Amino acid sequence: MCDLPVGWATDVAVLRHSGSVIEDHGDHLVVRTPANPDYHWGNCILVLDERTVADAERWTGVFEAAHPHAGWVSVGLVREPADATAWAARDVVIEGDDVLTSPGLPRSTPLPEGYTVRRIAGDDWEQVVAAEIADNELTGVYEPGLHERFARAQTELRHRLSDADVAAFFGAFADGLLASSLGIVVCGATARYQSVGTDAGHRRRGLAAHLLGVAADWSAGKGCDRWVIITEAGNPAGRLYRSVGFTPDASNARAYRPPAR
Repeated sequence: MCDLPVGWATDVAVLRHSGSVIEDHGDHLVVRTPANPDYHWGNCILVLDERTVADAERWTGVFEAAHPHAGWVSVGLVREPADATAWAARDVVIEGDDVLTSPGLPRSTPLPEGYTVRRIAGDDWEQVVAAEIADNELTGVYEPGLHERFARAQTELRHRLSDADVAAFFGAFADGLLASSLGIVVCGATARYQSVGTDAGHRRRGLAAHLLGVAADWSAGKGCDRWVIITEAGNPAGRLYRSVGFTPDASNARAYRPPAR
């Protein structure tokens, strides 16, 4: 397998931790996550040969052969194609992710008054699921029933990672209710953040910034000396990450067609 950009490399590491099956076919990987068949980016392919990233006909065919029951198309690309016409002709959109890294501990920020922070455990996991469901209800991106099934399966995988102590998830709580949360996974000497989210009623108070520091401290104790976080290209969250010390790295690209509604 070729050397992957840090964004995809840590994606693959997290998937392996989660029990995903990853087959190396030389110029591409096939990824399957039996414990969460609704996870589009846990049941995907990753194109390793940058010379072929525009070959939509080939890679959609490879994806469909690898995942014949998927109602979506999810193909990771090591770089964006210069010409995405062939992908668009198949109703597949090229999406970019901003990959940011920090070679030192992200700057710590104070915890706002009125909140407590703890590692997610026990009944907290059900609040994590509820937050995922509520966010989808607001955006309407995914069919509610399928998304709840996905959210519960994904949270169970994260619960297992936390119990194995290769990952930790932290939450900021107000009067016992989850207001903001994120996770971090140890990928060798690199720590990869996961699922940064804050309830709409608690945003712009510095909760996510504080949790970034809490998670970084935990992973430093596990021997990590580099931190990676990924966000959708153009997402305002990127400004927050830069403000605590992250800088841009090689971007991820994804070819994606959602399931029909």
